[in-house]
Amino acid sequence: MSPRVCFKLRINPALAEEYKERHAHVWPEMQDALRAAGWRNYSLFLEKDGVLTGYLECDDFATAQSLMASTEINAKWQESMQKFFVGIEGTPDEAMVPLEEVFHLD
Repeated sequence: MSPRVCFKLRINPALAEEYKERHAHVWPEMQDALRAAGWRNYSLFLEKDGVLTGYLECDDFATAQSLMASTEINAKWQESMQKFFVGIEGTPDEAMVPLEEVFHLD
């Protein structure tokens, strides 16, 4: 079974509609890069107050992050998305800190 990763970030709620629109049209090159880096079953969930919850499966999260960080397309995507996030240092992908999994129903 693949390790599961869940993380939380926060976006500016005033920009939520634009954020959702951007994700309705994620660049095909970005999607290809995520798959090539081992990101599987990747989903984002947004609450009305701007709390963003992400979930993915991968073999090793640090490796998956590193592989994405090494791509030019990721740098462009992160730069284009930076304005949406609040309360983070660095780029959004650098701010993804996995939550501790305390239960999983097989």
